[in-house]
Amino acid sequence: MSRTKTVFIDAIDPHPRALEEAASLIASGGLVIIPTETVYGIAANFFDPAAVRKLYEIKKRPSDKPFSILVSGITQAEHLASEVSLRAYKLISRFWPGPLTLVLKGREDGTVGVRMPDHRVALALLEYAGVPVACPSANLSGKEPPVECAGALSDFGGLVEMAVDSGPCRIGRESSVVDFSGGEARVLREGALSAAEIMTALKNKTVLFVCTGNSCRSVMAEAFLKKLLAEKKHGGVDVFSAGISAVSGGAMQATRGVLAEEGMDVSGHKARRLTPVMIKAADIILPMEKLHEEKILEMAPEAKNRVFLLKEFAGTGRGDVDIPDPIGGTLELYKRIFSQIKEAVAKVEVLI
Repeated sequence: MSRTKTVFIDAIDPHPRALEEAASLIASGGLVIIPTETVYGIAANFFDPAAVRKLYEIKKRPSDKPFSILVSGITQAEHLASEVSLRAYKLISRFWPGPLTLVLKGREDGTVGVRMPDHRVALALLEYAGVPVACPSANLSGKEPPVECAGALSDFGGLVEMAVDSGPCRIGRESSVVDFSGGEARVLREGALSAAEIMTALKNKTVLFVCTGNSCRSVMAEAFLKKLLAEKKHGGVDVFSAGISAVSGGAMQATRGVLAEEGMDVSGHKARRLTPVMIKAADIILPMEKLHEEKILEMAPEAKNRVFLLKEFAGTGRGDVDIPDPIGGTLELYKRIFSQIKEAVAKVEVLI
């Protein structure tokens, strides 16, 4: 193989032309050294058998030892795996993009180890290439994984077509690896994430409140449940909120005011748009209205047994299980709505 071409791509402001060149090379079967937040790796188109064979050859790796796969998003991971459990989604929701590789049952026989990297250049390359990539660390067996491009080139210069240099890796440790292929979660490698924080994320119960814009009702419910849990020193519960049509922004001024009167500060709240992964990662999903429940089940039908209207779950409906949207209303309306939410959430705290 001819001399490896090295290009520098800024990790903060990657240049599209350089990204396109490297990504095109990966997509067409070339081998490219790429940066991630953990260590430098060698990327090959996972769907190109010849490229993967070349990767095995230069790594001198046994053919029965599979490579981990980098994906640009959760959908790619779902296409590679035959199943993704609730507990796996908990880790995806918490740690992706990031230094966590999940071993899942593959579509064919065997398993796949997948990770979504938290590095702007790596993600952009994956998106431009349009394919998942086999991407082991760029070191020969027995050597430390490289955290700078020069270290990768010392072993593989001349053996790969291109090397992308984006400076030192931010974390500088390999990803942690958790195996779900046997049903139970097993930490196979403790890397950038500790086994303790991984197991805590798995053990905690996740409660997700849902409204329309994630600026009023679900914010109130999240804040009040967190307050109750803290007051009663009730650990082991993660509480989140989201909106089915949320846009960027924070809590409404009236929401902030109503909560502030009871010692809750949501001035730093940022609205989150509901995603399928949020739903799939939650143990209990509590929407405010029937239309929210319908939308949730459209996005993730498999969550049917975990979705309950808030009033319905708490048993405070008294014939009307919807909690109306106060947006555009008076401060007094916000207070009345918060009163309904408080009554229901107090029952939720007891039930969980």
